[in-house]
Amino acid sequence: MFSNKVVLITGASSGIGAETAKEFSKLGANIVITGRNKDKLNNVVKQCEELSPNKLKPLLIIADMNKEDDVENIIKTTIDQFNKIDVLVNNAGILESGTIETTSLEQYDRVMGTNVRSPYHLTMLAAPHLVKSRGNIVNVSSVTGMRSFPNVLAYCMSKAALDQFTRCVALELAPKGVRVNAVNPGVISTGLHKKGGMDDEQYEAFLKKCADTHALGRPGESKEVSSVIVFLASEGASNITGATLPVDGGRHAMCPR
Repeated sequence: MFSNKVVLITGASSGIGAETAKEFSKLGANIVITGRNKDKLNNVVKQCEELSPNKLKPLLIIADMNKEDDVENIIKTTIDQFNKIDVLVNNAGILESGTIETTSLEQYDRVMGTNVRSPYHLTMLAAPHLVKSRGNIVNVSSVTGMRSFPNVLAYCMSKAALDQFTRCVALELAPKGVRVNAVNPGVISTGLHKKGGMDDEQYEAFLKKCADTHALGRPGESKEVSSVIVFLASEGASNITGATLPVDGGRHAMCPR
């Protein structure tokens, strides 16, 4: 389905990014994965190679999305190697907790930098190549972009911005045949919240609470998001652009009473 296609995935060392890389590998794509953790990325490379029908080895690029030179290097290295980009998956993101009373400007800048500025920069650089290939973009957003939640203020704002970015860029690139969509996961058991500062006990309690906060009564799995990313990038979604698709067990529709 994706043979001869070049798929670039950021934040691919774990969670949704790693799962998405494996899914595209299974379908015969040439994969480019980026992240900061070389050991974890090497592990993903191995798994992708095993799953690839033609045993294609992903191109691994170590990059910090907040460093402009690193972002430029991602596109340069990809084009040097493959001479094109067909699909861009903007997945790299960070979660930090805090309210208007407790979120420092440093935290705000960090979250907005990683979750909004970096995909903006990478998309800007990838756009000419995607126009050439009539490719498409899938942004990994969150249900927090669609609904309001307390104590994750900067994160909610960053994902709302990413959703608007998705719609605006979709309109701008549509005349050139490039589609742009987003997936909006609810709680997915990837460990992201632990990185955001929860300890094991808090995380367990948080996942239990998903029974009440998600209509399907559970958190989601990375694979349930990666399969939707692959669908949006595929010909099956050829008439979909500017969509922000909740993959959240119904959480976006809930209004607890």
